[in-house]
Formats: sequence, structure tokens, C-alpha cells
Amino acid sequence: MRFTGSIDAKTDEKGRVFVPSVFRKILQKEGEEGFVLRRDLFEPCLVLYPRSVWDARVDAIRARTNPFDRQQQRGLRLFTADAENITLDSSGRMLIPRRFLEHAGIKSDVRFNGMDDVIEIWSKQAAEGLLDNPEEVASVIEEMMKNQ
Repeated sequence: MRFTGSIDAKTDEKGRVFVPSVFRKILQKEGEEGFVLRRDLFEPCLVLYPRSVWDARVDAIRARTNPFDRQQQRGLRLFTADAENITLDSSGRMLIPRRFLEHAGIKSDVRFNGMDDVIEIWSKQAAEGLLDNPEEVASVIEEMMKNQ
């Protein structure tokens, strides 16, 4: 499953937002019904994981976690504890918890970004800065692919 593209939306006063139909169609085609939402590890955005992707990520972390290593156990705990199970209502809306809205700086306008097998949710203002510098994009990709 691959998500691509950027789609703008608005939250309502309760923090509900419509998941873009193009993304919902991909999820439906793959039979995904459950989701997990958590803060991104590196950026001020949220990540919406289809349940199967979330389970695979947690399994990968758990496989590398020594249950007798305090720091590794803490990493696994922090990763999973800061997550919320999410369901879409019959209209295709999800409720974003208030603490997540605050973390991402989301007031009303949001941008959904397809990011491989997950969907990022940004404040529209923060997301607009992502593509301001096409030279940076080229430089980062060039460095990543240099030794391929």
C-alpha cells in the first residue's frame, strides 16, 4: 500500500477531520479498517498508520528490544504509549485528540501527506514550508542514493 500526494482539509471545532477520499479508497481496497495515530518521531506532525503497518512497526521494534535492557524497554514503551487507536465514522471522519492537535500546531487547516505506507497530518502552515526549497530535496535524495 502506497500513499502519495498532498490534500488540504479542515478540522471542525471538535477536532474531527475528513480523511481524504483518495486515501480512504486505498485503505478500503487493502481491507484496512483500524488505524493508529501518533506523533511523528522527528517532525511536528502526526502519523496515521493503517493497523497492519503499525503492527509491523511495533513488531520490528520489539524484535530489536532486549527485555532486560532498561533503555530499550523505555523506547518501546514510549513509542507505543503515545499512540491512539482511531476509527473513522460513517462519513469518513476521524477525531484527532486535542493533545495531538496542539503538538502539530493544528488550529483548523490541515494537510494530509502521503508518505509511503503511512499518512502524515500537518498543520497547513507547517506543511507549506516543506517544499520551499527544491534544491534541498534534490540534495537529500542525491545523498541517499549515492551508494546505490
